[in-house]
Amino acid sequence: MFRTLFAAVFAVFVLAAGPGDVRAQDNQAPPAAGTPGRLHVDIEQGNLNPMPIAIVDFLSNAPAGQRVGADVAGVIRADLDRSALFHSVDPGAFIEHIQAMEVPPRFADWKIINAQALVVGQVTPLPDGRIQIEFRLWDVFAEQSLTGFQYTTTPDNWRRIAHKIADKIYQQITGEQGYFDTRIVFVSETGPRTRRIKRLMVMDQDGANPFFLTSSNAMVLTPRFSPSTQLITYMSFETGAPRVFLYNLATNRREVLGDFPGMTFAPRFTPDGNGVAFTVDLNGNSEIYAMDLRTREQRRLTNNPAIDTSPSYAPDGSQIVFNSDRGGSPQLYVMGPDGSNPHRISFGEGRYTTPVWSPRGDLIAFTRQQGGHFAIGVMHPDGSGERILTESFLDEAPTWSPNGRVIMFFREQQGQGPRLWSVDLTGRNLRQVPTQTDASDPAWSPLLP
Repeated sequence: MFRTLFAAVFAVFVLAAGPGDVRAQDNQAPPAAGTPGRLHVDIEQGNLNPMPIAIVDFLSNAPAGQRVGADVAGVIRADLDRSALFHSVDPGAFIEHIQAMEVPPRFADWKIINAQALVVGQVTPLPDGRIQIEFRLWDVFAEQSLTGFQYTTTPDNWRRIAHKIADKIYQQITGEQGYFDTRIVFVSETGPRTRRIKRLMVMDQDGANPFFLTSSNAMVLTPRFSPSTQLITYMSFETGAPRVFLYNLATNRREVLGDFPGMTFAPRFTPDGNGVAFTVDLNGNSEIYAMDLRTREQRRLTNNPAIDTSPSYAPDGSQIVFNSDRGGSPQLYVMGPDGSNPHRISFGEGRYTTPVWSPRGDLIAFTRQQGGHFAIGVMHPDGSGERILTESFLDEAPTWSPNGRVIMFFREQQGQGPRLWSVDLTGRNLRQVPTQTDASDPAWSPLLP
Protein backbone atom coordinates (compact mmCIF):
# COMPACT_ATOMS: atom_id res chain seq x y z
CA MET A 1 0.00 0.00 0.00
CA PHE A 2 2.85 2.29 0.84
CA ARG A 3 5.16 1.24 -1.95
CA THR A 4 7.92 3.65 -0.97
CA LEU A 5 7.66 3.40 2.84
CA PHE A 6 10.34 0.71 2.94
CA ALA A 7 12.11 1.55 -0.32
CA ALA A 8 15.30 3.45 -0.86
CA VAL A 9 18.19 3.71 -3.20
CA PHE A 10 21.73 4.83 -2.53
CA ALA A 11 24.06 4.72 -5.53
CA VAL A 12 26.89 6.82 -6.84
CA PHE A 13 26.79 8.56 -10.14
CA VAL A 14 29.13 10.93 -11.97
CA LEU A 15 27.42 13.42 -14.23
CA ALA A 16 30.13 14.48 -16.59
CA ALA A 17 29.83 17.43 -18.90
CA GLY A 18 30.24 15.17 -21.86
CA PRO A 19 33.33 14.63 -23.97
CA GLY A 20 35.67 17.53 -23.46
CA ASP A 21 35.39 20.48 -21.14
CA VAL A 22 32.65 23.06 -21.12
CA ARG A 23 34.24 26.46 -20.80
CA ALA A 24 32.09 29.49 -20.16
CA GLN A 25 33.01 33.11 -20.58
CA ASP A 26 30.92 36.10 -19.61
CA ASN A 27 30.03 37.92 -22.80
CA GLN A 28 27.74 40.56 -21.38
CA ALA A 29 27.51 43.82 -23.23
CA PRO A 30 27.49 47.00 -21.16
CA PRO A 31 23.94 48.07 -20.31
CA ALA A 32 22.56 50.93 -22.33
CA ALA A 33 22.36 54.26 -20.63
CA GLY A 34 19.15 54.93 -18.76
CA THR A 35 16.87 52.88 -16.60
CA PRO A 36 18.29 49.52 -15.43
CA GLY A 37 16.72 46.36 -16.86
CA ARG A 38 13.12 46.08 -15.70
CA LEU A 39 12.38 42.62 -17.02
CA HIS A 40 11.12 40.46 -14.18
CA VAL A 41 8.85 37.47 -13.72
CA ASP A 42 7.17 36.92 -10.36
CA ILE A 43 7.99 33.30 -9.74
CA GLU A 44 5.33 32.99 -7.06
CA GLN A 45 2.54 33.51 -9.59
CA GLY A 46 3.13 30.33 -11.60
CA ASN A 47 1.67 30.40 -15.10
CA LEU A 48 -0.85 33.23 -14.72
CA ASN A 49 1.02 35.67 -16.95
CA PRO A 50 3.96 34.00 -18.67
CA MET A 51 6.43 36.44 -20.20
CA PRO A 52 6.55 36.46 -24.03
CA ILE A 53 10.13 35.76 -25.08
CA ALA A 54 11.45 35.50 -28.64
CA ILE A 55 14.28 32.99 -29.17
CA VAL A 56 15.91 33.15 -32.58
CA ASP A 57 17.57 30.10 -34.13
CA PHE A 58 21.26 30.57 -33.41
CA LEU A 59 23.29 31.84 -36.35
CA SER A 60 26.20 30.02 -37.99
CA ASN A 61 28.30 30.30 -41.13
CA ALA A 62 28.47 26.49 -41.50
CA PRO A 63 25.60 24.09 -42.36
CA ALA A 64 26.44 21.81 -39.41
CA GLY A 65 26.51 24.85 -37.13
CA GLN A 66 23.14 25.98 -38.43
CA ARG A 67 21.59 22.65 -37.51
CA VAL A 68 23.08 22.87 -34.02
CA GLY A 69 21.89 26.47 -33.73
CA ALA A 70 18.30 25.50 -34.53
CA ASP A 71 18.47 22.60 -32.06
CA VAL A 72 19.89 24.77 -29.28
CA ALA A 73 17.16 27.38 -29.73
CA GLY A 74 14.51 24.64 -29.70
CA VAL A 75 15.72 23.22 -26.39
CA ILE A 76 15.84 26.69 -24.80
CA ARG A 77 12.27 27.38 -25.92
CA ALA A 78 11.07 24.04 -24.53
CA ASP A 79 12.85 24.53 -21.18
CA LEU A 80 11.42 28.00 -20.61
CA ASP A 81 7.93 27.04 -21.79
CA ARG A 82 7.79 24.10 -19.38
CA SER A 83 8.48 26.43 -16.47
CA ALA A 84 5.16 28.17 -17.29
CA LEU A 85 6.88 31.46 -16.44
CA PHE A 86 7.67 32.13 -20.10
CA HIS A 87 5.87 31.81 -23.41
CA SER A 88 8.13 31.52 -26.44
CA VAL A 89 6.86 33.57 -29.36
CA ASP A 90 6.21 31.56 -32.54
CA PRO A 91 9.22 32.12 -34.86
CA GLY A 92 6.74 32.46 -37.71
CA ALA A 93 5.68 35.79 -36.21
CA PHE A 94 9.19 37.29 -36.27
CA ILE A 95 9.47 40.43 -38.39
CA GLU A 96 13.20 41.08 -38.22
CA HIS A 97 15.57 38.49 -39.63
CA ILE A 98 18.59 38.62 -37.31
CA GLN A 99 21.79 38.40 -39.37
CA ALA A 100 24.54 39.27 -36.89
CA MET A 101 24.92 39.07 -33.12
CA GLU A 102 27.06 42.20 -33.04
CA VAL A 103 24.29 44.42 -34.40
CA PRO A 104 21.59 45.53 -31.93
CA PRO A 105 18.14 44.32 -32.96
CA ARG A 106 15.42 46.59 -34.35
CA PHE A 107 13.50 46.77 -31.10
CA ALA A 108 10.37 48.23 -32.73
CA ASP A 109 9.94 45.01 -34.75
CA TRP A 110 9.98 42.93 -31.58
CA LYS A 111 7.68 45.27 -29.67
CA ILE A 112 5.05 44.87 -32.40
CA ILE A 113 4.84 41.12 -31.72
CA ASN A 114 4.81 41.79 -27.96
CA ALA A 115 8.13 40.07 -27.26
CA GLN A 116 9.36 41.46 -23.95
CA ALA A 117 12.68 39.60 -24.13
CA LEU A 118 14.81 38.54 -27.08
CA VAL A 119 17.49 35.86 -27.25
CA VAL A 120 20.00 35.76 -30.10
CA GLY A 121 22.96 33.44 -30.44
CA GLN A 122 25.67 32.06 -32.66
CA VAL A 123 27.43 28.71 -33.22
CA THR A 124 31.01 28.82 -34.49
CA PRO A 125 32.99 25.67 -35.44
CA LEU A 126 36.58 25.84 -34.17
CA PRO A 127 39.74 24.48 -35.86
CA ASP A 128 40.25 21.84 -33.14
CA GLY A 129 36.84 20.28 -33.82
CA ARG A 130 35.05 21.90 -30.92
CA ILE A 131 32.29 24.49 -31.23
CA GLN A 132 31.74 27.87 -29.64
CA ILE A 133 28.18 28.75 -28.65
CA GLU A 134 27.36 32.27 -27.51
CA PHE A 135 24.15 34.08 -26.75
CA ARG A 136 22.81 37.47 -25.71
CA LEU A 137 19.61 38.33 -23.86
CA TRP A 138 17.93 41.64 -24.71
CA ASP A 139 15.28 43.60 -22.82
CA VAL A 140 13.10 44.70 -25.73
CA PHE A 141 11.23 47.56 -24.08
CA ALA A 142 14.25 48.95 -22.22
CA GLU A 143 16.29 48.41 -25.43
CA GLN A 144 19.33 47.11 -23.63
CA SER A 145 21.41 43.96 -23.28
CA LEU A 146 20.93 42.13 -20.00
CA THR A 147 23.45 39.31 -20.17
CA GLY A 148 25.44 37.14 -22.52
CA PHE A 149 27.78 34.16 -22.27
CA GLN A 150 30.12 32.21 -24.51
CA TYR A 151 30.72 28.46 -24.18
CA THR A 152 33.28 26.17 -25.77
CA THR A 153 32.48 22.47 -25.92
CA THR A 154 32.37 19.39 -28.14
CA PRO A 155 29.68 19.21 -30.87
CA ASP A 156 27.82 16.34 -29.18
CA ASN A 157 27.45 18.38 -25.98
CA TRP A 158 25.22 21.07 -27.49
CA ARG A 159 22.15 20.02 -25.52
CA ARG A 160 23.83 20.68 -22.18
CA ILE A 161 24.83 24.13 -23.39
CA ALA A 162 21.22 24.82 -24.36
CA HIS A 163 20.12 23.90 -20.83
CA LYS A 164 22.85 26.12 -19.36
CA ILE A 165 21.67 29.05 -21.48
CA ALA A 166 18.07 28.47 -20.38
CA ASP A 167 19.29 28.53 -16.77
CA LYS A 168 21.08 31.85 -17.36
CA ILE A 169 17.95 33.39 -18.87
CA TYR A 170 15.74 32.04 -16.08
CA GLN A 171 18.09 33.40 -13.41
CA GLN A 172 18.48 36.81 -15.05
CA ILE A 173 14.73 37.41 -15.33
CA THR A 174 13.40 35.70 -12.18
CA GLY A 175 16.29 36.33 -9.81
CA GLU A 176 16.21 32.62 -8.93
CA GLN A 177 18.64 29.85 -9.84
CA GLY A 178 17.56 27.74 -12.81
CA TYR A 179 17.10 23.97 -12.86
CA PHE A 180 17.35 22.91 -16.51
CA ASP A 181 20.95 21.62 -16.58
CA THR A 182 20.06 18.67 -14.37
CA ARG A 183 19.26 14.98 -14.61
CA ILE A 184 16.70 12.62 -13.16
CA VAL A 185 17.40 9.12 -11.92
CA PHE A 186 14.32 6.92 -11.58
CA VAL A 187 13.04 3.36 -11.59
CA SER A 188 12.16 2.18 -15.09
CA GLU A 189 9.35 -0.37 -14.96
CA THR A 190 8.59 -2.86 -17.74
CA GLY A 191 6.87 -6.23 -18.13
CA PRO A 192 3.54 -7.57 -16.86
CA ARG A 193 2.31 -6.30 -13.51
CA THR A 194 2.81 -9.72 -11.91
CA ARG A 195 6.46 -9.85 -13.03
CA ARG A 196 7.68 -6.26 -13.19
CA ILE A 197 11.27 -5.60 -14.18
CA LYS A 198 12.62 -2.56 -12.31
CA ARG A 199 15.92 -1.01 -13.40
CA LEU A 200 17.59 2.29 -12.68
CA MET A 201 17.54 4.77 -15.53
CA VAL A 202 19.03 8.25 -15.86
CA MET A 203 17.91 10.98 -18.25
CA ASP A 204 18.07 14.75 -18.70
CA GLN A 205 15.34 16.61 -16.84
CA ASP A 206 13.41 17.03 -20.11
CA GLY A 207 13.46 13.29 -20.87
CA ALA A 208 16.34 13.34 -23.36
CA ASN A 209 19.40 11.03 -23.32
CA PRO A 210 17.97 8.16 -21.24
CA PHE A 211 20.17 5.21 -20.38
CA PHE A 212 20.09 2.29 -17.91
CA LEU A 213 22.37 2.03 -14.90
CA THR A 214 21.44 -1.49 -13.79
CA SER A 215 20.48 -4.74 -15.47
CA SER A 216 17.22 -6.63 -15.17
CA ASN A 217 18.73 -9.27 -12.87
CA ALA A 218 17.55 -7.70 -9.62
CA MET A 219 14.73 -5.34 -8.67
CA VAL A 220 15.81 -1.86 -7.59
CA LEU A 221 13.96 0.92 -5.79
CA THR A 222 14.19 4.58 -4.80
CA PRO A 223 17.43 6.11 -6.10
CA ARG A 224 18.97 9.20 -4.49
CA PHE A 225 21.63 11.63 -5.74
CA SER A 226 24.54 12.87 -3.68
CA PRO A 227 24.94 16.66 -3.38
CA SER A 228 27.95 16.52 -5.72
CA THR A 229 26.00 14.44 -8.30
CA GLN A 230 28.86 11.93 -8.20
CA LEU A 231 27.01 9.32 -6.16
CA ILE A 232 23.62 7.70 -6.35
CA THR A 233 22.07 5.45 -3.74
CA TYR A 234 19.55 2.74 -4.42
CA MET A 235 18.00 -0.27 -2.75
CA SER A 236 18.40 -3.60 -4.53
CA PHE A 237 17.44 -7.22 -3.99
CA GLU A 238 20.64 -8.29 -5.76
CA THR A 239 21.91 -10.18 -2.69
CA GLY A 240 18.50 -11.68 -1.92
CA ALA A 241 17.52 -9.44 0.99
CA PRO A 242 16.91 -5.69 0.50
CA ARG A 243 20.21 -3.84 0.71
CA VAL A 244 21.29 -0.26 0.14
CA PHE A 245 23.98 0.05 -2.54
CA LEU A 246 26.46 2.74 -3.50
CA TYR A 247 27.24 3.07 -7.18
CA ASN A 248 30.07 5.06 -8.73
CA LEU A 249 29.71 5.62 -12.45
CA ALA A 250 33.20 7.01 -12.79
CA THR A 251 34.59 3.61 -11.81
CA ASN A 252 31.46 1.59 -12.60
CA ARG A 253 31.73 0.02 -9.16
CA ARG A 254 29.03 -0.61 -6.60
CA GLU A 255 29.11 -1.74 -3.01
CA VAL A 256 26.68 -2.62 -0.25
CA LEU A 257 26.37 0.10 2.36
CA GLY A 258 27.13 -1.50 5.71
CA ASP A 259 26.91 -5.08 6.94
CA PHE A 260 23.62 -5.42 8.77
CA PRO A 261 21.81 -8.71 9.47
CA GLY A 262 18.39 -7.21 8.60
CA MET A 263 17.05 -5.14 5.72
CA THR A 264 18.46 -1.70 4.93
CA PHE A 265 16.51 0.91 2.98
CA ALA A 266 15.41 4.57 2.68
CA PRO A 267 18.82 6.33 2.57
CA ARG A 268 19.53 10.03 2.11
CA PHE A 269 22.85 11.84 1.91
CA THR A 270 23.97 14.43 4.40
CA PRO A 271 24.15 17.92 2.89
CA ASP A 272 27.94 17.68 2.52
CA GLY A 273 27.71 14.26 0.88
CA ASN A 274 30.05 12.64 3.43
CA GLY A 275 27.37 10.67 5.24
CA VAL A 276 24.10 8.87 4.84
CA ALA A 277 21.06 8.38 7.02
CA PHE A 278 19.04 5.24 6.33
CA THR A 279 16.74 2.66 7.90
CA VAL A 280 17.70 -0.72 9.33
CA ASP A 281 15.01 -3.32 10.01
CA LEU A 282 15.90 -5.92 12.63
CA ASN A 283 13.28 -8.43 13.70
CA GLY A 284 10.45 -6.18 12.60
CA ASN A 285 11.77 -3.04 14.31
CA SER A 286 12.82 -0.27 11.91
CA GLU A 287 15.25 2.33 13.21
CA ILE A 288 17.18 5.17 11.58
CA TYR A 289 20.97 5.02 11.49
CA ALA A 290 23.64 7.38 10.18
CA MET A 291 26.90 6.34 8.57
CA ASP A 292 30.04 8.34 7.83
CA LEU A 293 31.06 7.31 4.31
CA ARG A 294 34.71 8.13 4.96
CA THR A 295 35.16 6.05 8.13
CA ARG A 296 32.09 3.75 7.82
CA GLU A 297 31.30 4.60 11.44
CA GLN A 298 27.64 3.91 12.29
CA ARG A 299 25.38 5.70 14.75
CA ARG A 300 21.82 4.80 15.76
CA LEU A 301 19.57 7.87 15.73
CA THR A 302 16.17 6.52 16.84
CA ASN A 303 15.16 4.02 19.50
CA ASN A 304 11.46 3.29 19.39
CA PRO A 305 9.36 0.13 18.88
CA ALA A 306 7.49 1.90 16.06
CA ILE A 307 8.51 2.07 12.39
CA ASP A 308 10.98 4.96 11.90
CA THR A 309 12.06 5.50 8.29
CA SER A 310 12.55 7.88 5.34
CA PRO A 311 15.04 10.35 6.89
CA SER A 312 15.83 13.56 5.00
CA TYR A 313 18.30 16.21 6.13
CA ALA A 314 17.68 19.95 6.23
CA PRO A 315 20.07 21.67 3.79
CA ASP A 316 22.14 23.06 6.67
CA GLY A 317 22.32 19.64 8.34
CA SER A 318 20.77 20.92 11.57
CA GLN A 319 17.67 18.71 11.51
CA ILE A 320 16.26 15.50 10.03
CA VAL A 321 12.64 14.98 9.01
CA PHE A 322 11.45 11.38 9.07
CA ASN A 323 8.33 9.23 8.96
CA SER A 324 7.14 7.26 11.99
CA ASP A 325 3.98 5.48 13.15
CA ARG A 326 4.91 5.90 16.82
CA GLY A 327 1.72 7.94 17.24
CA GLY A 328 -0.50 5.19 15.81
CA SER A 329 -0.34 6.08 12.10
CA PRO A 330 2.43 7.23 9.72
CA GLN A 331 3.21 10.89 10.47
CA LEU A 332 6.11 13.30 10.00
CA TYR A 333 8.60 14.02 12.78
CA VAL A 334 11.68 16.26 13.05
CA MET A 335 14.76 15.54 15.18
CA GLY A 336 18.31 16.75 15.57
CA PRO A 337 21.08 15.21 13.44
CA ASP A 338 22.06 13.12 16.47
CA GLY A 339 18.49 11.90 17.03
CA SER A 340 17.73 14.37 19.82
CA ASN A 341 14.37 16.04 20.45
CA PRO A 342 12.12 14.09 18.06
CA HIS A 343 8.75 15.86 17.72
CA ARG A 344 5.75 15.49 15.46
CA ILE A 345 4.99 18.17 12.87
CA SER A 346 2.08 16.71 10.80
CA PHE A 347 -1.38 16.92 12.36
CA GLY A 348 -3.74 16.92 9.39
CA GLU A 349 -6.10 14.10 8.51
CA GLY A 350 -4.59 11.11 6.76
CA ARG A 351 -1.24 9.35 6.68
CA TYR A 352 1.98 11.23 5.92
CA THR A 353 5.00 9.55 4.31
CA THR A 354 8.11 10.09 2.08
CA PRO A 355 9.17 13.48 3.47
CA VAL A 356 11.96 15.38 1.71
CA TRP A 357 13.42 18.72 2.73
CA SER A 358 13.54 21.52 0.16
CA PRO A 359 17.02 22.65 -0.98
CA ARG A 360 15.97 26.14 0.15
CA GLY A 361 15.23 24.88 3.66
CA ASP A 362 11.84 26.59 3.84
CA LEU A 363 9.53 23.65 3.08
CA ILE A 364 9.16 19.89 3.45
CA ALA A 365 7.39 17.95 0.70
CA PHE A 366 5.45 14.81 1.55
CA THR A 367 2.95 12.21 0.39
CA ARG A 368 -0.43 12.17 2.13
CA GLN A 369 -2.96 9.35 1.88
CA GLN A 370 -6.56 10.13 2.71
CA GLY A 371 -9.92 8.84 1.54
CA GLY A 372 -8.51 6.42 -1.02
CA HIS A 373 -6.35 9.05 -2.74
CA PHE A 374 -2.70 10.05 -2.53
CA ALA A 375 -1.59 13.67 -2.62
CA ILE A 376 1.69 15.61 -2.85
CA GLY A 377 1.90 18.53 -0.47
CA VAL A 378 4.29 20.86 1.33
CA MET A 379 4.51 22.32 4.83
CA HIS A 380 6.93 24.47 6.77
CA PRO A 381 9.46 22.67 9.00
CA ASP A 382 7.36 23.48 12.07
CA GLY A 383 4.29 21.87 10.45
CA SER A 384 2.52 25.14 9.63
CA GLY A 385 1.26 26.26 6.24
CA GLU A 386 0.35 22.83 4.89
CA ARG A 387 -0.76 22.94 1.23
CA ILE A 388 -1.75 20.15 -1.15
CA LEU A 389 -0.33 20.73 -4.65
CA THR A 390 -1.78 17.76 -6.53
CA GLU A 391 -3.92 14.70 -5.80
CA SER A 392 -5.02 11.59 -7.68
CA PHE A 393 -5.54 7.84 -7.31
CA LEU A 394 -1.81 7.53 -6.48
CA ASP A 395 0.66 10.43 -6.32
CA GLU A 396 3.82 9.57 -4.41
CA ALA A 397 7.57 10.05 -3.83
CA PRO A 398 8.25 13.80 -4.25
CA THR A 399 11.69 15.09 -5.20
CA TRP A 400 12.78 18.75 -5.42
CA SER A 401 14.36 20.67 -8.25
CA PRO A 402 17.69 22.16 -7.10
CA ASN A 403 16.17 25.65 -6.79
CA GLY A 404 13.32 24.39 -4.59
CA ARG A 405 10.60 25.69 -6.93
CA VAL A 406 9.39 22.51 -8.67
CA ILE A 407 8.54 19.04 -7.38
CA MET A 408 8.67 15.85 -9.42
CA PHE A 409 6.80 12.72 -8.35
CA PHE A 410 5.22 9.64 -9.86
CA ARG A 411 1.53 9.18 -10.58
CA GLU A 412 -0.26 5.89 -11.08
CA GLN A 413 -3.82 5.93 -12.35
CA GLN A 414 -6.23 3.02 -12.22
CA GLY A 415 -5.43 0.48 -14.92
CA GLN A 416 -2.24 2.30 -15.94
CA GLY A 417 1.42 2.06 -15.04
CA PRO A 418 3.27 4.76 -13.09
CA ARG A 419 4.56 7.85 -14.86
CA LEU A 420 6.61 10.88 -13.81
CA TRP A 421 4.94 14.26 -13.32
CA SER A 422 6.06 17.66 -12.09
CA VAL A 423 4.25 20.52 -10.38
CA ASP A 424 5.45 23.93 -9.24
CA LEU A 425 4.83 25.39 -5.80
CA THR A 426 1.74 27.27 -6.98
CA GLY A 427 0.13 23.93 -7.88
CA ARG A 428 -0.89 25.34 -11.28
CA ASN A 429 1.85 24.05 -13.54
CA LEU A 430 1.20 20.29 -13.55
CA ARG A 431 2.94 18.43 -16.40
CA GLN A 432 3.80 14.87 -17.34
CA VAL A 433 7.53 14.22 -17.79
CA PRO A 434 8.29 12.10 -20.89
CA THR A 435 9.86 8.68 -20.26
CA GLN A 436 10.37 5.71 -22.56
CA THR A 437 8.86 3.24 -20.06
CA ASP A 438 6.67 3.29 -17.00
CA ALA A 439 8.56 5.18 -14.31
CA SER A 440 8.51 5.63 -10.54
CA ASP A 441 10.60 6.91 -7.61
CA PRO A 442 12.31 9.88 -9.29
CA ALA A 443 15.26 11.74 -7.78
CA TRP A 444 16.35 15.13 -9.12
CA SER A 445 20.06 15.91 -9.33
CA PRO A 446 21.66 19.19 -8.27
CA LEU A 447 22.81 21.45 -11.09
CA LEU A 448 25.51 19.66 -13.04
CA PRO A 449 29.09 20.87 -12.56
